[in-house]
Amino acid sequence: MADNEVRIENLTRREFREALERGEYRTAIVPTGAIEQHLEHLPMGHDIATCTAIAEEVARRLYPSVIVAVPMCVGISEHHMIHPGTVTAKPGSWLAVLFDAVESLVRHGIQNVLILNGHGGNEMPVYGMIRQWQLFFGSSHPGSNVQFQSYWNLSREDAEAVCEARVPGHAGEYETSTHYAMFPGNIREDAMRDQEDKQPLDASAEKGEKLVEAAIARTVTYLEEMMAGEHHDVARHVFSAESAPKA
Repeated sequence: MADNEVRIENLTRREFREALERGEYRTAIVPTGAIEQHLEHLPMGHDIATCTAIAEEVARRLYPSVIVAVPMCVGISEHHMIHPGTVTAKPGSWLAVLFDAVESLVRHGIQNVLILNGHGGNEMPVYGMIRQWQLFFGSSHPGSNVQFQSYWNLSREDAEAVCEARVPGHAGEYETSTHYAMFPGNIREDAMRDQEDKQPLDASAEKGEKLVEAAIARTVTYLEEMMAGEHHDVARHVFSAESAPKA
């Protein structure tokens, strides 16, 4: 096994089992993203590639406490299906797979699971369900903690100090800058200059390095807080047997 391995699929069952027995890998990150159009200049895999790379660096900084689960590459992208190449999932089936993946990790004894999101279209479906998941995991697996965060929301204050345009936008200044920093040489420069949307021209590798470091550092802090018992409370439903109307 390579030193400081942070991807679960690269471990054997013995390596993972023995790590758990040593008290390692008690926290997992599940990256979620999308395969969809990102204007003419960025690859369609930008969302999942960026989110996964951030998750891996976070796990390396917190090694051996944190493991990165297999990324969910396909996201909820119906709004981009007018552009050929976009791959989308229906919200119900996507949430079911995500829920099953998280539950698998919790059943193996992983205490904290952070669903780290890299695609805006995934947010509202998860926000609509996360409280129910938390209640389920809290009752069936006491001590477990499941949270959902988009990496740009964790670092929004830092990002807004760097970018002039809206954060994160779509294939604009923010995402193009992060791509410059993380995947240099992978941006179609000619297409970026020729396309109608000129906002990506404000992007730079220098901005991207600040944005990526902020996202990593803020995610590290959030996970450290999760492991310390913070970000754990779930508001209970207002209805209870005691509050039910009397017959």
